[in-house]
Amino acid sequence: MTEEQMLAGTIKNNAAAQEALYNRFSPRMLGVCYRFAKSREDAEDMLQEGFIKVFTQLYQYRGEGALEGWIRRIVVHTCINILKKNKKFADSVDIIHATSIHIREEMIPAIMQAKQVVECIRILPIGYRTVLNLYAIEGFSHREIGQLLDIEESTSRSQYTRAKAMLEEILVKKNIMQKPNKRSLFGKAGTGR
Repeated sequence: MTEEQMLAGTIKNNAAAQEALYNRFSPRMLGVCYRFAKSREDAEDMLQEGFIKVFTQLYQYRGEGALEGWIRRIVVHTCINILKKNKKFADSVDIIHATSIHIREEMIPAIMQAKQVVECIRILPIGYRTVLNLYAIEGFSHREIGQLLDIEESTSRSQYTRAKAMLEEILVKKNIMQKPNKRSLFGKAGTGR
């Protein structure tokens, strides 16, 4: 089934088209959910809720940009909305004073694909994990993250900085990376972007 056939069928509530669309995109979207979720079961719940929104909002897709990107955005927003409903999440996204943390940005894309690193990201506190995923992986700006999570832009920046530092410590402890000399996992000295 072509993408156009899937789109047209899904908009008409055709079960075969919905199944084809789900089967084509759900494995990658489960990976997106998995980075935000605490467990595989939570990720699967996020995925199901995300695809319900995809199916009900697909008529809004105008063909501008890749369908996968459009679906990914809905899934990410679904994950965020689910997390925001969680009281632990709201309590964990607070202002953290991060000082003297050294970061090296250029390594993020290369390491984010590694299963071990993704598992280490999942160890981070939920607020740190969410901001790190949104900024470093999904490409949201700190302003956008602030709007999504109902926090200040500066809070997003500090959460991101602390998340990177904590991730580096976890990676070193688990012997996934060596302790850096003067430069950290994420690059130049400083507090990030």
